[in-house]
Amino acid sequence: MAEADQFEPLQAVDDPSELGFDVRRLGTLEANIAADIEAGWYDGAALIVGRHGRTALTSIQGYADRSKQRKLLADDVLVTFSSGKQFTVAAVLHYVEKGLLQLHQPVAEVIEEFAANGKAKINLGHLLTHTSGILPFAPMANPADLYDQEKYVASICQTPPETLPSEAVRYSITTAHALMAEMVRRVDGGTRPFRQIMQDEIFIPLGMHDTALGLPDRLRERICPVVVTDRSPGLLDPAMLEGTEQRLTPESEMPAGGYVTTIADFARFAEMLRNGGTLNGASILSPAMIYTATQNYTGDMPNDIWNYCVEARNWPVFPANLGLGFFLRGEGVFPTPFGSLASPNTFGGVGAGSTCFHIDPQQDLFVAFLSTGLLEESRSTERHQKVADMVQAAIVD
Repeated sequence: MAEADQFEPLQAVDDPSELGFDVRRLGTLEANIAADIEAGWYDGAALIVGRHGRTALTSIQGYADRSKQRKLLADDVLVTFSSGKQFTVAAVLHYVEKGLLQLHQPVAEVIEEFAANGKAKINLGHLLTHTSGILPFAPMANPADLYDQEKYVASICQTPPETLPSEAVRYSITTAHALMAEMVRRVDGGTRPFRQIMQDEIFIPLGMHDTALGLPDRLRERICPVVVTDRSPGLLDPAMLEGTEQRLTPESEMPAGGYVTTIADFARFAEMLRNGGTLNGASILSPAMIYTATQNYTGDMPNDIWNYCVEARNWPVFPANLGLGFFLRGEGVFPTPFGSLASPNTFGGVGAGSTCFHIDPQQDLFVAFLSTGLLEESRSTERHQKVADMVQAAIVD
């Protein structure tokens, strides 16, 4: 395996016009973000925009902790929330390519106890597309069990499904990715914790040395506190989100969103996907797998996570547009974190009120965004949409 000093950051250009960007429009984007931070809409933002394998824009603005006037720095560490789901997905698809898992494979073939209470026909593909029918959040006797992979998987296995597989898209908040991580752990041999598998198979090869599942002691001094700035009624309870970094330990394992990262590492992951699954000589996924994973497997079915917005925000009902573990832009006019101007096959991930990355293959583009000061989920989607559209509008060549 390559040593750390062999990894260089993505090469930045002195003039973004070399990559086809209008410099003034990128400046307008930065000014827009600065205005939102100044208005208290959120606290800070770290943004990297890359195209054709080079960085066009790196922007670090605002606060890591506004209450202490601590400025956000480029090497600050942030909780990914659900953008970390795609880290887990990359490991799952990596193990499919190793021949140790199959997309149609019943979960119970690997986790025998999962078959309890009518779940024997649920397969890996259902988990990846959020169509398994299992509860999005399993009941727990102790909330701390959410960060204990063994205990949480045991709880999921005893829980009956809500619907039959493939009947509906119900976004899995924590359950599907805990199960997929356990499948990977067991076919790997059952000796390495999933957090170690992620380090060995994904993060170290990609040079993502400031990324982890859980919060290692070496990263704690750089962690940004999780604060909810927008307390509008919405999908998630602010009390459940605030202080997440305090609940993370070096041993924590919540594969659905308990990762931490820096903006440079987040951009590395996005660049790997833009580059067909390879970065700096490390091959994580094949181009064939990325193509397969970024097709629409949910048709016209809506994602019921947005049901509350139909009345509360007057949003339209729109297709879920889900691939194998990735969100897709799709076609149509509706709220999308990847922007209305992105090509239909744009794909990526989004995390609770704060994080987002996406890749537009048609423009050979990636955008990686981390922020402090969480927004209500629908308003965060609209913020990401605005940022994404302003990036696309800055492309003139």
